[in-house]
Amino acid sequence: MNEQILKMEHITKTYFMGDEDQVVLNNINLTVHRGDFVAILGPSGSGKSTLMNMIGCLDSPTSGDYTLSNQKVDELNESQLAVIRNQEVGFVFQQFQLLPRLSAIQNVELPLIYARVSEKVRKQRARDMLVRVGLGDKLHHRPNQLSGGQQQRVAIARAMVTEPTILLADEPTGALDQKTGQQIMELFHELHEEGKTIIMITHDIEIAKNASRIVHILDGNLKEEHVHV
Repeated sequence: MNEQILKMEHITKTYFMGDEDQVVLNNINLTVHRGDFVAILGPSGSGKSTLMNMIGCLDSPTSGDYTLSNQKVDELNESQLAVIRNQEVGFVFQQFQLLPRLSAIQNVELPLIYARVSEKVRKQRARDMLVRVGLGDKLHHRPNQLSGGQQQRVAIARAMVTEPTILLADEPTGALDQKTGQQIMELFHELHEEGKTIIMITHDIEIAKNASRIVHILDGNLKEEHVHV
């Protein structure tokens, strides 16, 4: 059995709004093993973005236990959480979140700057990662000189350059046309075949079917669907 790298037990997230408590996540249990490709599928307002923020250590639960890479997340302080976000989780966002004044290679270098990697090493790693995602000829292009699909490839390279434990993708094809979105999914398949662990948040069942596991979220409740790809 592959190594367990993420375990959520009885995770609840409640927002206190005036006189009412709004339960956004209700007793969530989720386990992810190294090499999994998991899609968390749900409509808008289902709680999937809150769950993503929880997985990525951007938000903390009201109650429950979250263990990531053998570390109990609720016991970590803010600086330790920042290290986790930098080293353990690679984020891919729907709108790419690239810095417009930086070139592709400079965008990919950013997490390594935060990780205090030397300039020579980080430039080589950023270059290698851009070659890996098929953009070896676009190293010095700025985001506005790239197509949407190319921008998302830069974002994936940036997410992967720290060699994170988990690649966490939020609607990674949401801003792309269908053909380009499928090309991005093919890249995710390649990364998965290389042994990368991927958690993908989506509202699109066709995109979710690219994963080897689908977990449905609705009204803050999680339900597993067994998929064999």
